[in-house]
Amino acid sequence: MFFIIGIGLGDVKDITVRGLEIVRSADRVYLESYTSILPENKEQLEKFYEKSLIEADREMVEQRADEMLDNAQEKDVVLLVVGDPFGATTHSDILLRAQDLNIKTKVIHNASILNAIGCCGLQLYHFGETVSIPFWTDVWQPSSFLNKINQNKAIGLHTLCLLDIQVKEPTWESITKKKKEYQPPRFMEVREACEQLLQIIDKDEFEGKNYITKDSICVGAARIGWPDQKIVVSTLADMAKIDLGSPLHSMVIVGELHPLEEQFLKQFAYVK
Repeated sequence: MFFIIGIGLGDVKDITVRGLEIVRSADRVYLESYTSILPENKEQLEKFYEKSLIEADREMVEQRADEMLDNAQEKDVVLLVVGDPFGATTHSDILLRAQDLNIKTKVIHNASILNAIGCCGLQLYHFGETVSIPFWTDVWQPSSFLNKINQNKAIGLHTLCLLDIQVKEPTWESITKKKKEYQPPRFMEVREACEQLLQIIDKDEFEGKNYITKDSICVGAARIGWPDQKIVVSTLADMAKIDLGSPLHSMVIVGELHPLEEQFLKQFAYVK
């Protein structure tokens, strides 16, 4: 059987009891290492799980997934992912591949940023569609995600913004020379995302009403679920100047606030 097991957000012990039992009895265990990060390293996880882990980098997960599924009809194979298994579409694709090969599958869920973001006090059923904000380059500066933020804002809903993670991105030289070389890992900060949003707003390219302004209220969230998690509430303009420290970061563009939400957010208000 092929298992995908979520290991939570911020601590080696966040794995569920059921997930841990499966890991310890499995024939092979892979650790997906590129869609998120944990405060613990691979060795700490192996010590607690009492199991050797095979690192599954981006190339393996996206291009060589069949290696993970090898012999999974007869053996128990596990893929560990940070957060919840369905937090990334890549994991759904692997499950479909397994099913096409007539391999039995099972998913063990855990906390992800999609539900843990409720720790800031915003009620989860007041969120609209989640958006992803990518790193800009000199030649590629997409802005279509603002449409979704505007759509949420227009009906009073909050928007969770997932910020870009680039791990094992090939260099231009490696693409042209067919030599495997990778850029250093990059993790977008909240202030970078806000700066890009401010630039989009300044261009005023959108038809119809733009509901997002430099005075829109935002929640900056860093390392949610970690021992040193940090939450700050400010305007979009101020958030572009705030250093929330080490990754991972995410952000919420706030919609209409219920009185309880408003009261909860006050404890995180940014003081200049």
